[in-house]
Amino acid sequence: MSFGDPNNPYGQQQQGGQPDYGYPQQGQPPAQPGYGYPQAPPVQPYDGFGGAPTKMPGSVSAARVMLYVIAGFQVIGAVIMFLSGAAISAAKDDPALKDDVQFQELADLSSGAVYGIGVLVLLWGALAIFLAVKFGKGGNGIRITAMVFAIITAILGIYPFILIGLAHTVLAILIAVFVGKSDGGAWFNRPRH
Repeated sequence: MSFGDPNNPYGQQQQGGQPDYGYPQQGQPPAQPGYGYPQAPPVQPYDGFGGAPTKMPGSVSAARVMLYVIAGFQVIGAVIMFLSGAAISAAKDDPALKDDVQFQELADLSSGAVYGIGVLVLLWGALAIFLAVKFGKGGNGIRITAMVFAIITAILGIYPFILIGLAHTVLAILIAVFVGKSDGGAWFNRPRH
């Protein structure tokens, strides 16, 4: 009579006859720890006191790097805005364009507006750097601010700057997702000793 695979813990076991080869000859076999595969180790290193992560999760760290990338894009955009404002101001005094009424109206309104937009772009980049720096020790307020920052950045990346803002939009969506995940919540809500 065949009993199948003798190493299968779910199969029919042999009754009597030869002793099991992996167990001691005298006494009972050792108790099995349980069925199935062993449980996987935790994804994050924990401190042992309530399960708070002690190391920044990879997704939160990636969101931090993306904030620095957005800040770099903002600095480049601010430089472009300031150069555009300077070019408009210089073109205002061009004798060939002095007689063009439409350009003069545009130049009067737009040079100051371009400088103002450049300042706003620079401030938005400074906010991205501030948030990225605070990821290490910040609480849930930094998490919420980063999510709001990412959502506004994604919206602004879509509408006025469709082609240029595509990188901003993708990075901002990833930031919002990575910070909003449960491991991001665990990181920002961890106890600080």
